[in-house]
Amino acid sequence: MEERKKSLIQLDYTGMMRSEKNPKAISEKDLCSFQPQMHIARVALLQKRAQGELDFSALLLEMKGQAQQIQEYADYLSEHYENFVLLGIGGSALGPQAVHQALRPYYYNELSSEKRNHRPRFYVVDNIDPTRFKDLLESLNLEKTMFNVISKSGNTSETMAQFLIVRQMLKEVCKDQFNEHIVVTTDQEKGNLVTLSENEGYRRFVIPSGIGGRFSELTPVGLLPAAVCGINIFELLDGAIAMDKKIREQKDLFENPAQLRAALGCFSLKRGKAISVFMPYADGLKTMADWYAQLWAESLGKRYDRQEQEIWTGQTPIKALGVTDQHSQVQLYTEGPNDKIFTFVTVRIFDEEILIPKDDDLEQNIQFLGGHQLGDLLRAEHKATEYALSLAGRLHQNIILPELNAYTVGQLLLLLEWETAYMGELLNINAFDQPGVEEGKIGTYALMGRPGYEQRRSEIEESICKKYII
Repeated sequence: MEERKKSLIQLDYTGMMRSEKNPKAISEKDLCSFQPQMHIARVALLQKRAQGELDFSALLLEMKGQAQQIQEYADYLSEHYENFVLLGIGGSALGPQAVHQALRPYYYNELSSEKRNHRPRFYVVDNIDPTRFKDLLESLNLEKTMFNVISKSGNTSETMAQFLIVRQMLKEVCKDQFNEHIVVTTDQEKGNLVTLSENEGYRRFVIPSGIGGRFSELTPVGLLPAAVCGINIFELLDGAIAMDKKIREQKDLFENPAQLRAALGCFSLKRGKAISVFMPYADGLKTMADWYAQLWAESLGKRYDRQEQEIWTGQTPIKALGVTDQHSQVQLYTEGPNDKIFTFVTVRIFDEEILIPKDDDLEQNIQFLGGHQLGDLLRAEHKATEYALSLAGRLHQNIILPELNAYTVGQLLLLLEWETAYMGELLNINAFDQPGVEEGKIGTYALMGRPGYEQRRSEIEESICKKYII
């Protein structure tokens, strides 16, 4: 692990910079012009961190201190339960899904108990489609299942609805022991889940008050599910701490990956690049793109700046997967509107490789593939996509992971979180609230009959009267 700890992820931004093929791209002079703004942003962010507004960074060491307790409980669960089901939505689900897919076998649940090292199967219920939820519950032995209910407020309608259904079923099946099948992850002091855990005896883990859902993966929100499935949460946190230290201490924009990515993103946005495509070239990082999409969209899509002036800003995130989406999206990316920037996430060394067999009796137009590793083909596809974008004058960059492991994934999470924080400063917005989402939550409360929201329900029903239906 010592050599691995020396391997920090890298940022290759060659495809963002001005060249003979792309004379209208970003120049070093353009980036240098951001240095004064970036200095102001850095001072502001470090001050906010000291005041408890950037706890995704400030509490990393505290989370490291809690990791042993989380690990011990996860080991206990592995000895007593066959299934671990996460009930959550948004950041409560996307982060755990992303880390699990990155660091566990792709078909983890299909493996035998021995090949999973006797760890529970892992399921995430991140939506309220009744058919899907019923199908899952009917497939599980509830007496061998632990449900992790995650909601910081304890008011999340979707998660609480799931919880109420599961709670009733457990009462019917497990009787007086139903509470032994529920663990909650919620606020320290307030909310329905706090009261219920105290009254009904659920084990409880705390989400720090200064950390919002989309920044919560390196708290018990993500650490408990990861530990249950055998992911090394100590290495995950070590990688995050290393990247956090680099970003906090490095003042030079050209040496600070979060500052550099934010500067490139902001400069591109001002030039009309209103879409950010996040495209991993590893199936293990597919759901990392889902997590990034929430982080970027919910943090930066804002109507007002800090002075309450309307600005309607933000950069729309698009999820893609290499090479799958070379065959579904890249045509648009190369010949469609030039309104996008691209981030590829690549892995230098895969844990496993498969040799493509060589057969001299085959036609030359497929024989050439023989003798190469499958990873060689994946890397060639990525380079070919980069080349096609370069020819079309499209801006692109690469985040390069030496390997896909807990240490590099921890780094990646912190890099993208810090980049988002810096982008918020450059855009003069609050990157840590989500007023547009809150309006939708209130509307749901009203339509479902929550007391106190009767007037809002009337307003909604009147406003959405359907007049044009065929």
